[in-house]
Amino acid sequence: MIHQPATLIGTAGWSLPRAWQDAFPSEGSHLERYASVFRGVEINSSFYRQHKRVTYERWAASVPADFRFAVKIPQAITHDQALVASDVLIEVFLEETSGLGNRLGPLLVQLPPSLAFDAEVADEFFTTLDVLHAGDVACEPRHASWFEADANSLLIKHHVARVAADPARVSEAAHPGGWEGLAYYRLHGSPQMYYSDYSAEYLAMIAAELRSAAAHQSASWCIFDNTTLGAATGNALVIQRMLA
Repeated sequence: MIHQPATLIGTAGWSLPRAWQDAFPSEGSHLERYASVFRGVEINSSFYRQHKRVTYERWAASVPADFRFAVKIPQAITHDQALVASDVLIEVFLEETSGLGNRLGPLLVQLPPSLAFDAEVADEFFTTLDVLHAGDVACEPRHASWFEADANSLLIKHHVARVAADPARVSEAAHPGGWEGLAYYRLHGSPQMYYSDYSAEYLAMIAAELRSAAAHQSASWCIFDNTTLGAATGNALVIQRMLA
């Protein structure tokens, strides 16, 4: 049986900024080098374009057995279709990502800020995921209506974790919600999203929350998305050391 760390730290994508090259081996592909240090990564490119199953298979073959890929659901489903009548698109996406095999981690459903909670639409969408996908799901809603009690209850019903995000659009968004079997943090950088570095104090606070979550959840993820200037890699390395 493969031991899976209780908390997986990583970045959105596996680029290796020049400032942090020394933290990784010099040999191998970027993914191989990344996976020698971190045990989790979030695939964001799947949001914008399809990847063939063979591509996912190649990525899975490049990493250790205990490495996991979180995969972002395509914008064609979350944004273009607004979760409606997306069964075929979901099936295609899941067939492609099945190439990851047992290295597939949570699916990430990031919703557009304009998408308000609609109980009927959300229930139908997550019911479809329940039927087609047996793994974990994390949802990052960005409309305030998704942080009300009825939306939270629906996420719990479907075993969907609500992402803890920074910057938080409403105060509740800063903390995990929904199903308690998974805690998933997505830190985009603040005050300037995708650019700003996080302070040691903020990282220490997140590390404390992750320790607490790991004691109660079956799995915890912390993904840094402040990748534009390379801050994500440095922040991930720091918080990983804190947790070690």
